Amino acid sequence: MSNTIHRGKLAQFGNLEILAKQVVEGFITGLHKSPFHGFSVEFAEHRLYNKGESTRHIDWKLYGRTEKLFTKKYEEETNLRCQLVIDCSTSMLYPADTDENKLEFSVYAAASIIELLRKQRDAVGISLFTDKLNIHTPAKSSQRHHRYLYSELEKLLTQFDKNEHKTASTVDCLHQIAEQCHTRSLIVIFSDLLDDPTKLDEFFQALQHLKHNKHEVILFHVVDKSAEIDFAFENRPYQFVDMETGEKIKLQPSQFKENYTKAVNAYFKDIEMRCTDYRIDFMPANIGEGFNEVLLKYMLKRQKLH
Repeated sequence: MSNTIHRGKLAQFGNLEILAKQVVEGFITGLHKSPFHGFSVEFAEHRLYNKGESTRHIDWKLYGRTEKLFTKKYEEETNLRCQLVIDCSTSMLYPADTDENKLEFSVYAAASIIELLRKQRDAVGISLFTDKLNIHTPAKSSQRHHRYLYSELEKLLTQFDKNEHKTASTVDCLHQIAEQCHTRSLIVIFSDLLDDPTKLDEFFQALQHLKHNKHEVILFHVVDKSAEIDFAFENRPYQFVDMETGEKIKLQPSQFKENYTKAVNAYFKDIEMRCTDYRIDFMPANIGEGFNEVLLKYMLKRQKLH
């Protein structure tokens, strides 16, 4: 596996843009509506002139028609702030015997989004977590910051080490991210969601924390669909290894396939339905399709909806 991000592999979107559904804040004139009003960009409405205000923005043509003083109120455009959140637990290195694992998929998807936001002059940061929040950068739009993000992402392009086990404390880390992202942002999460199923309510409480803080949330469910969802293994004995704990189990796939697929599909369908209820964008991301195709599908879907 290469430990360098190849820019030529980054997803190409042409004129497609990430447009936040919610009103967002920022400092750089860009593509996204701001909740703040100024006098620099786009006319929004008139309001009555208050005595003592500057006369600079009085609409004299309107005064000539109405003999009343009105000032022009403008709505400025602002950049999007995006926080890319990547689950870096050991299970994300599946499949371990190929270069195209879930973590590499997530790295290239994130790098593609950074490249797109760079072209839009939008601010972006990354949050990388395992059993703790390992890296959390503020969202910035400078070239130097982009280079730093690429360098941190490239460090994730490593082979699976069977002696190294990293679990994911998704709930705790999402709460920390919610507290540390002080400005309304687009939070994009890449995870295989292979966490303790008994903590599903706590997981959605953490997502609700993000929503409560006025962030928009997109959840990419990164999965090797053939193996992890469809359980498409040959009919012969296998030894399955939990990549996060090292626990091993021997079994014949055909004996468990029906029950397994039924249970895992129900679990992830429950997550998808609850995301809909909480107004969180849920996007299945099958690594077999490639990050470019998955992102393009999502971008097209988003443009049609918004």
